[in-house]
Amino acid sequence: MRFTGTESYVATEDLTVAVNAAVTLERPLLVKGEPGTGKTELARQVAGALGLPIIEWSIKSTTRAQQGLYEYDAVSRLRDSQLGDDRVNDVSNYIRKGKLWEAFTAETRTVLLIDEIDKADIEFPNDLLQELDRMEFFVYETGETVRATQRPIVIITSNNEKELPDAFLRRCFFHYIRFPDPETMKRIVEVHFPGIKQDLLATALTQFYELREQQGLKKKPSTSEVLDWLKLLLAEDLSPEDLKRDGASALPKLHGALLKNEQDVHLFERLAFMARRQR
Repeated sequence: MRFTGTESYVATEDLTVAVNAAVTLERPLLVKGEPGTGKTELARQVAGALGLPIIEWSIKSTTRAQQGLYEYDAVSRLRDSQLGDDRVNDVSNYIRKGKLWEAFTAETRTVLLIDEIDKADIEFPNDLLQELDRMEFFVYETGETVRATQRPIVIITSNNEKELPDAFLRRCFFHYIRFPDPETMKRIVEVHFPGIKQDLLATALTQFYELREQQGLKKKPSTSEVLDWLKLLLAEDLSPEDLKRDGASALPKLHGALLKNEQDVHLFERLAFMARRQR
C-alpha cells in the first residue's frame, strides 16, 4: 500500500516519501504549509489512490476533542423521560458517534482527515493524544471501549496559525509542503488545464511569481488562486500580449483572483505611481 501521487494531483518526491513513511510507522501525518497548497486535497487523493474511503473532520474554533469521539445528548434523554418514551431505557440511543468512532469501527481501513487542527483551542491536540496513540477510547455512559478494528491512516493539516504542543508533535510524522517552484507549478497547471498554450503559461507564471516575491505583500497568492486566475485568463481568451502591464498600472489583469485585500492592491498602485514619477 504505497502512495505515488495521482493523475490529478502532482505530489513531489518528498511528499510521497512522507505519506508512505507515516503509513509504515502507523503514525498520524501532520501536514503544514501555506493555505491553498493542497493539504486537504492530499488526504482525498491518498484515499482515492489507495482505494480507501475517507472520513473528514473539519475543525473550527469551537470544536472540542470530545466531539470527535462521541457526544451524549442528555437533554433529549431528559425530555423523552418526561414524555414516557421507552427509548430512555437504552442510553446508547442518545450517543452520537464522532468521526474517530466512525473511523475506528469502519468495515474497511479508512483515511481519517483532521483538517486545520490549528483552528481549535490550544488544548485540543493534547486531548486527542491517547486516542490517536492507542486507537481506542472509553465510553463512560455505556461502559464500552471502542477500539480500532483496522488502524486508519490519519492525516492532520495545519495552516501554522498557532504552535502545536510538543507532546502531540512527537506522535506525528511531520511534513511541510513548500510552495511549488515554477517547474512544479507548471506541472500542476497542466494537470488542471491540459493543452494550455506554453507562451501564455510562461508569461502568466512569470507575473505570478513576481507578484508573490513583492516586498510588503500582506497575503501572497496561493496555488489555488493562480489556478483560478488562469481559468479566467482562458475564459477571456487572453494572449501573452494582453497580459503585458503598461506604465499606468503595476497590477496584473484580473488581479482580483490573486490579491485578496485592499492593502495589497494599494501597494501595487503606489508602485506604479512611483514608477511614473521617476520617468
